[in-house]
Amino acid sequence: MSFNYHNRTFRSVNNTGNGEVDAETTFHYRQAGGLVWATYEGGRVVYGNLLAKVDEAGRLDMRYQHLNVHGELMTGQCLSVPERLPDGRIRLHETWQWTSGDRSSGQSIIEEVK
Repeated sequence: MSFNYHNRTFRSVNNTGNGEVDAETTFHYRQAGGLVWATYEGGRVVYGNLLAKVDEAGRLDMRYQHLNVHGELMTGQCLSVPERLPDGRIRLHETWQWTSGDRSSGQSIIEEVK
């Protein structure tokens, strides 16, 4: 696989208004073969986790769930497409949709923290 997510930390750099992840949200990724999982928290997210399958191009087909600061359990699905930055870090371009709440969709970008 051309992308390895194991032990990498990411932060949001852009999100549509209906998303709950922001610059204060930190993601801690792990990987074992084609399985990727992460925990995330911060900002409007009290605690969350995600589970993903990674394909040969490094794209992540994921499902996520978290508890927000309003005490609501939120769930969704996301397709993340990786980009290798000039300094070697990974940027993920994400297209997501809530599977709870208003079921709206959006786009976000998260980048690996140096």
